Amino acid sequence: MIRATPFLMFQGRCEEALRFYVQTLPETEIASIERFGEGEPGPVGTVRFARLRIGAQEIIANDSPPVHDFTFTPSFSLWIECDEAAEVDRLATALSDGGRQMMPADDYGFSRRFAFVEDRFGVSFQINAA
Repeated sequence: MIRATPFLMFQGRCEEALRFYVQTLPETEIASIERFGEGEPGPVGTVRFARLRIGAQEIIANDSPPVHDFTFTPSFSLWIECDEAAEVDRLATALSDGGRQMMPADDYGFSRRFAFVEDRFGVSFQINAA
């Protein structure tokens, strides 16, 4: 069996981001979180490995010990399917707070309500009304 799981690599703000997603996205929980300890490669207390569940989708995340010259790109995004157009609006507003709206919530023809946003951590979300 093979399974692909999205992996989000943060640089010191992983737990903050995961807690934000739990507060913002329905049916979201931190399934597990392991922290770096004394003598390990990352700063003590930062996230070595975490599992986040958004509905049935698992996402793995961590705080990368090495500092990188890159961050997230909008070319990879998390697709969030909503039942109601109002939920698209709410999530687009909440997720883009401190980030940016690349496509504000609107009817773009391919969807009755759609938004493409980047959150304050640099993670992109496409939010769609089913």
